[in-house]
Amino acid sequence: MSLVDALRRRGLTVAFCESLTAGLAAATLADTPGASAVLRGGLITYATDLKYSLAGVPEGADPVDGDTAVAMARGARERCGADWGVALTGVAGPDPQDGHAVGEVWLGFAGPGGVDKQRLQLSGDRREIREQAVNAALDGLRARVEQNDGVGR
Repeated sequence: MSLVDALRRRGLTVAFCESLTAGLAAATLADTPGASAVLRGGLITYATDLKYSLAGVPEGADPVDGDTAVAMARGARERCGADWGVALTGVAGPDPQDGHAVGEVWLGFAGPGGVDKQRLQLSGDRREIREQAVNAALDGLRARVEQNDGVGR
């Protein structure tokens, strides 16, 4: 079952807050027929200061961190009025950033049953890292939706 089908069957919606993927996760989900029934929208917080001002991440928080990813997911969920918020933040390369290695990615999930975070260490070029992060986020959301099996906010 596709992620769109899993969300639709449960009457759930999703919003994204994306940093390193710059909207790729939302765009990938939107490629699936029927996505308009489940995709509320999202925030692109590529610049660190936008994580604070748009997503509600505490000022000065490490931009590549599990707690930041959770705060971003909560921000997407709340600001877009979605049942689920999903966040992606990390380093796509080619150089390390602020002490974080290329390929370090954090995913954040905020949903009806609470919040969760997941750390990934990916490899490849920028495009490959970003695509792998999106696939992991969408797969992670589908697993959490099916596991939670809750309805709505």
